Amino acid sequence: MADFSGKKALVIGGSRGIGAAIVRRLASESASVRFTWAGSRTKAEELAHESGAEAIQADATNRSALLAATRDAGPIDIFIFNAGICIAGDPLTLNPDDIDRMIDINIRAAYHASVEAARSMPDGGRIILIGSTNANRVPFKGLAAYSMTKSALQSMVRGLARDFGERHITVNVIQPGPTDTDMNPANGPQADLMHSVMAIKEHGTADDVAAYVSFLAGPAARGITGAMQTIDGGFSA
Repeated sequence: MADFSGKKALVIGGSRGIGAAIVRRLASESASVRFTWAGSRTKAEELAHESGAEAIQADATNRSALLAATRDAGPIDIFIFNAGICIAGDPLTLNPDDIDRMIDINIRAAYHASVEAARSMPDGGRIILIGSTNANRVPFKGLAAYSMTKSALQSMVRGLARDFGERHITVNVIQPGPTDTDMNPANGPQADLMHSVMAIKEHGTADDVAAYVSFLAGPAARGITGAMQTIDGGFSA
């Protein structure tokens, strides 16, 4: 286990699933953790009580609220952007407003919040985005727009890594494959289809991703930046 005593962490989108696992992990490793939530008040309050982290309501589609929450949490040593939604289906029939909202959350919010966190981040800080293996591979129909938003994070971290490199701030994206959460349960109706294209035919866990975050946030990862860290059971192999 890492020791993040004296470090401040902010998790955008931390009330459930992967985000909640990250909050628990960093809090258990002695970081001072804040996390944002949008629609899951009960889960956010339960997680805050359990972990000792501070819950902040901030919708990722509201740029002013998101940036204010990021500023108020600063200076942040470890910044994790986990907010995201998936709109999938026939591109000829999907609602354009739904696609625009996904772009707002998955790309625009990720960029603006990361930049805001960097403004006051101490040298040697960490910016970690949670992306998706679908940035590397799109094996099924209906994922064009979603995969586009996750591919954008790859270029984002490459660019920000250079922008902030002189300050020894690392910027990386973790790209999970199928992960056992409420949104994508391991026993869900699409599980067999997803497993069919994987080398290791089982869902990962939110704790797997949280452990990867802990590693990237720690001193052993000081030379890893502008990189895509894929943890997907061979989904994109």
